[in-house]
Amino acid sequence: MSTAAHTITRVTRADADDLLALMRAYCDFYEASPADEDLIAIIITLLDDPEREGVQLLARDGSGGACGFATVYWSWSTTSACRIGIMNDLFVAPHARARGIAEALIEACRSVCADRGAPSLQWQTAPENLRAQAVYDRVGGTRSQWIDYSLPVGSSPDA
Repeated sequence: MSTAAHTITRVTRADADDLLALMRAYCDFYEASPADEDLIAIIITLLDDPEREGVQLLARDGSGGACGFATVYWSWSTTSACRIGIMNDLFVAPHARARGIAEALIEACRSVCADRGAPSLQWQTAPENLRAQAVYDRVGGTRSQWIDYSLPVGSSPDA
């Protein structure tokens, strides 16, 4: 997908350094600090097995600079009895925001899901990320009533 202002493509190995910088900025935004080696492992895993694992998309501005990315992981929905796409990551660099890049990345994710035969694209965002919520509302996303939980693995809750 492309416009005069930006281009969206699937990530290739040649994009890894640009993607890593954006993934680091995304993690910084959410105050998370995984090691670069772990982020690179995600990139490589998705590149090596996009049919089972998922795909990453990269936005570049008119001058070719990387300015945003999205990741779609494949999962299943028992209640819908089908394969679905989970947009676990969507990030646009601050200097490139308000230019339609987030919307273009979401549409590209939807297209990837359609090509894969997945009838649904799902995602989540932090409750305080109002800017992202405005984009999601604008593209027609439906807000869920589900409440997310997580549980660390490898230690008991009483430890």
